[in-house]
Amino acid sequence: MTYLVPFDGSALAEAALERATEFAELTDEEVVTLIVIPLDEREFAVERGWIDAEERYDPDEIHSELEVAIRAVAPDATIRCERPEDVSSVASVTTDVVRTIRSVAQDVDAEIVFIGSENAGRVSTPVSSVGAPVSEDPRYDVHIVRHVEAD
Repeated sequence: MTYLVPFDGSALAEAALERATEFAELTDEEVVTLIVIPLDEREFAVERGWIDAEERYDPDEIHSELEVAIRAVAPDATIRCERPEDVSSVASVTTDVVRTIRSVAQDVDAEIVFIGSENAGRVSTPVSSVGAPVSEDPRYDVHIVRHVEAD
């Protein structure tokens, strides 16, 4: 079985990756990190802090930078990058990211999905959060990381 960690480079995603790696060391499970970079979605990349508003949007460069960040935390993790196409608004980008995470979770037979999200599980969830919709899938357990440092 596998621990899946959607990774966007945020501090919470990094904390989720750290926790998944710790669990994997104890349970001898594989950690798969998932980078989702929507094609032709410059605004999404700026929103995520992947690029500045003036920078050129280059999904390959973003992928490379996120891979370096992953390797710094989890050198042995498997890295998977998906690039969903044909999205037109922030809400639909989020929906496509969620759909991609769920699909990959099924594909890798994820036992637990580790999500770094401040908003997952709250009654009111912003449209840009993938935590709540991913956590609704009953095919896997979900470990939600809401704080960068473990208590």
